[in-house]
Amino acid sequence: MTSLAPSLAMASLRHRATAFTATFLSVFLGAVLIGAFATLAQTATGQSVSDADAETLTIMGLVVGGWGSLIVLFSVASTLAITVRQRAEEIGLLRVVGATPRQARRLVVAESTVVTGAGAALGALVAWPAGFLLLALLRNGGMVADDVSYGGGLAALVGTALLVVLTSVVAAAVTARRTTNGPATLAISDARGGSGRMPWWRVAIGLVLVAYGIGMAVVTITVTAHQDDPYAAMSTSGSSSILVGVGLAVLAPTLLRRTSSLVAPAVGRSGVVGWLAAYNTSRRSQLLGGVLAPVIVLTAGAVGVLMLVGIDHRTIGAGHPEGDTINLLNNVVTGMVALFAAVMVVNAFAAVVAGRRAELQRLRQLGATSSQVERSVLAEAAIVAAIGVVLGLVASLATVVPFAIARDEGLVPDGQLWLPPLLVATTVALTLLSARSAVRRLGPLTGAVR
Repeated sequence: MTSLAPSLAMASLRHRATAFTATFLSVFLGAVLIGAFATLAQTATGQSVSDADAETLTIMGLVVGGWGSLIVLFSVASTLAITVRQRAEEIGLLRVVGATPRQARRLVVAESTVVTGAGAALGALVAWPAGFLLLALLRNGGMVADDVSYGGGLAALVGTALLVVLTSVVAAAVTARRTTNGPATLAISDARGGSGRMPWWRVAIGLVLVAYGIGMAVVTITVTAHQDDPYAAMSTSGSSSILVGVGLAVLAPTLLRRTSSLVAPAVGRSGVVGWLAAYNTSRRSQLLGGVLAPVIVLTAGAVGVLMLVGIDHRTIGAGHPEGDTINLLNNVVTGMVALFAAVMVVNAFAAVVAGRRAELQRLRQLGATSSQVERSVLAEAAIVAAIGVVLGLVASLATVVPFAIARDEGLVPDGQLWLPPLLVATTVALTLLSARSAVRRLGPLTGAVR
């Protein structure tokens, strides 16, 4: 088995091209985003850079880029975990025919290393010009001097590639270990039944992030709102929605399983398609949780930060010397993170649906039409999107409410109330279109189930 691992890994990559392409794109875009900010941090170390410009570049590269990196690395790990979980039955069958758990894990890690290594290397190359464009944006916005020369180099790019690959391989190894624990026959039955509990350490991480985000919101109301620095409240509340959103995203499989069971009776009244969608959403919460996670983060980050920018602009930002600079930073980061989260929604659905071809073929053989199969998947996407945007809106309150109170607008901001519904509608539409595209890429669901 050991000598066959490389050939088996390459054969598996070809057989699961769609799922691994989604992983490749996630790693590639993640490396571009992290690497672009890392080059700014390296640029700040240049000898000709003034102290003020070095501080701005360091904040952009390490602090702002660090929050983006947290979201990127979590999303990459989630996408890779989806790909590995979908192979639980296949891994169980390998063990039945004689492979040891260690050999099965080595196969999974080998595949992940090939895909993430290629994606991270290509992403690091693209990150170099992306960092240059980001620096140009900072120059045009007057945030740094025009004579600041771009200093991004191998240290930032190689570090980015190694960080993304290491995160991806660790995520694959952890998921593979969970998949290979216990008897092989149990792993096969769990894969077919969609069961599996969330590990305690993941629950702990999610709860800590949520608690920390809420704690920062409380600090904003009780402490920083009363300080002389008008932007002290923004420093504590600005990241609260992202913290809570990422925390809820970590808990996504459990949240999806429990919330989908609550909406199942209402959805089931719409007919067979609705009942089947509610049942599959609960049964496949481990996989669909990978779709729910970026929906939560996208909604929480976009609504929270953009509403914060609007509150600041209405109060003191428009006339404050630092207001335009800070809001430009917020808008740039929100745009980049939102774009990445949107791509993650598309990739996650592509990976999930690609692994369900056999299941969808069985539905066709049992008499379901192609339209009914597609509607069932779209109904699942609608359930995931609805739950995701609700949780994302709840997470966004950790930023919006404390900052609105700190700027004397009260619990409800004085403007931009049209923005959350617009972002929610966009996120739901994106999720539904991603599901529809993923189903149609499978082609005709005919023939024997392999």
